[in-house]
Amino acid sequence: MLKNVIYFVLSIVLFFFGMIVYGVILNSAEITLAEAMRSKGFETLENVNIIIERSKYSLNLYSDTTLVKSYKVVFGKNEKLKKSRANDHATPVGEYRICEIDTANIYYKFLKLNYPNEKDASEALQNGIIDRSEFIAITQAQKKGDCSPSDTNLGANIGIQGIGKYNAIFKNLPFIFNWTNGSIALSNENIDELYSVVELGTKVVIK
Repeated sequence: MLKNVIYFVLSIVLFFFGMIVYGVILNSAEITLAEAMRSKGFETLENVNIIIERSKYSLNLYSDTTLVKSYKVVFGKNEKLKKSRANDHATPVGEYRICEIDTANIYYKFLKLNYPNEKDASEALQNGIIDRSEFIAITQAQKKGDCSPSDTNLGANIGIQGIGKYNAIFKNLPFIFNWTNGSIALSNENIDELYSVVELGTKVVIK
């Protein structure tokens, strides 16, 4: 009996190890941002903007209208929904901008988005999810160019983030595993690349 348990545990460990090795092999084919820029003839990027496609699990980095590089990303645990309230673990859909950059985050780096924006707030007010005072607080923050308050029924603290201390494992999974609170996650190495070219106000569209 004990021998069977040991064999079972070893088989699970070997299977998991094999998946990680396979993921490492797949990721080894990825080119760096510097290489992607050289291949497109760019020394620097202008009018940087980001388009995220939930259905393709991709984050696409553009210089103006030219696609420079695509990244593999994952989303909130509740992948079938568009974010509409706090703690629903869904990723929002819409047009946002980077409103804060945190380089000492639990998830390594965090490019915070101005979710909820005015459109989110307007829809939520109409649907009775937030009240008038919450709507005013959100829209006033947006007019100032600030991040939205986090204490409304829509929630906040959604952004593009790294993985953190489990980077070596999660970045090499050869399958999709949505695990975030609604944020968009990619490897620590890849968010370093984004951090090097984005700034406060960079446009981010989530489809």
